[in-house]
Amino acid sequence: MRGLDEAGSLEVRFHDLRHTCVTLLLGLGIPPHIVRNIVGHSALDVTMNIYAHADMTEKRAALDKLGTLLAVE
Repeated sequence: MRGLDEAGSLEVRFHDLRHTCVTLLLGLGIPPHIVRNIVGHSALDVTMNIYAHADMTEKRAALDKLGTLLAVE
């Protein structure tokens, strides 16, 4: 990639781009089974075990809701 070379950036491998794609799709809320189909993983477990840890936003939101439910007023 000419622009990256001129900017002096690190080399980007195809796998890095694939990983970024999956992480962004999951972060956008695309259902995991759709992401699995896009990237061609053989099983949903592969997609979720490798990439689901990348974005903690949904986990934080779930725990916030649980905290609100359990809060004593």
